[in-house]
Amino acid sequence: MTDLFDKCKGDGGYFGSLRVRGDRYFNQPVLEGTPGPRMKFGGKEVVMWAINNYIGLCDNPEVRRTAVESVTEYGTFTPMGSRMLTGNTEKHIELERRLAAFLRKPASILFNYGYLGVVGTIAAVVGPEDQILMDKLAHASIVDGTILASAGRRFRPFKHNDLNSLESQLKAANRDRKGGLLIVTEGVYGMRGDLADLPGICDLKERYGARLLIDDAHGFGVMGAGGRGTGEHFGVQERIDLYFGTFAKAFAAIGGVTAGESAPIEYIRYNARTNVFAKSLPMIYVDALTTSLDIIESRPELRERMWTIARRLQNGLVELGFDIGDTASPITPVYVPAGDENVAMQMIRMLREEHGVFVSGVTYPVVPRGTVMFRMIPTASHTEEDVDITLNAFRAMRDTMKIDTAARPTVVA
Repeated sequence: MTDLFDKCKGDGGYFGSLRVRGDRYFNQPVLEGTPGPRMKFGGKEVVMWAINNYIGLCDNPEVRRTAVESVTEYGTFTPMGSRMLTGNTEKHIELERRLAAFLRKPASILFNYGYLGVVGTIAAVVGPEDQILMDKLAHASIVDGTILASAGRRFRPFKHNDLNSLESQLKAANRDRKGGLLIVTEGVYGMRGDLADLPGICDLKERYGARLLIDDAHGFGVMGAGGRGTGEHFGVQERIDLYFGTFAKAFAAIGGVTAGESAPIEYIRYNARTNVFAKSLPMIYVDALTTSLDIIESRPELRERMWTIARRLQNGLVELGFDIGDTASPITPVYVPAGDENVAMQMIRMLREEHGVFVSGVTYPVVPRGTVMFRMIPTASHTEEDVDITLNAFRAMRDTMKIDTAARPTVVA
């Protein structure tokens, strides 16, 4: 007889070998200090490249002051209950109004977590006769929302950022179409840093009568002249039917928002199980997010600073021979030659221990099998000195380990 928990004793499952040996170095490392460009790891200060603090709001005094004032007035628990029952407030409503205006949409709805926002949005709008077309490299929240919404029925993945593959799937979906079609992609792909071809996708969705949901977790507050995201960057924001952004990156908080036309947003409000059956977003976050939005709207120089740091880092890594793929965003992936996990661990340890530079390794299931990378996040809080220290560290590591930067990894498209 097999016991349910037998599988838990071996090295199966995600990151099984690290779990079995109780690793806390490569997996779940303990960091100290306020998230920012300098933190402590193992009791030593390191230059930090693994925090999604894009425009530096984690240590912003205005945001921190707002949070302190809010928790003093409301505690950590207000409001109590779901938005549908006793958890609604004028501040929640006003923040949704402001976010909709910022994103140039008629309406928006708050979610407690980005992950739950994507899952809830997809599952709310997709019915039994509808079909989902999903980029193969989409985030886990999109995959899980798609599986939940499809309830075991077939959905249609298309090759990453491949318009021909998407059009082929749209044609196939229309041949036996009974309901609606929803195309789901990311705006900025969170590991590779490349951008969805939103103009081309918008053309196809309009040609084939589909709707488009963009999960712009890494573009929200980051991309575009006003920080409105990847849709603004490409000039197609008005053509995106449902725009989702998370507060866990540029906004330095938790939660997320879906914005769109009033009718679908109100439908999502009443039908997203991840909201209907969840406690309302606490007031401390509502207040802090309002201040963060003020800053994002009024201080474009923070984004400009982030881009200055990103270009300095990315150009320097390329000059050293490292492969950063085709990123078109601040996200800076550094692909480990030949996708070798053991080499990656040696590189991480050398950067952290000998040079005081903290990077995190990313492998399957976060990225496809055969790919191992470091994902580095330049922010407005980093300095030119931080970048130069880091580039010198990568140079020294390359030379000491005799890294063959010409050995390219397997990058699955």
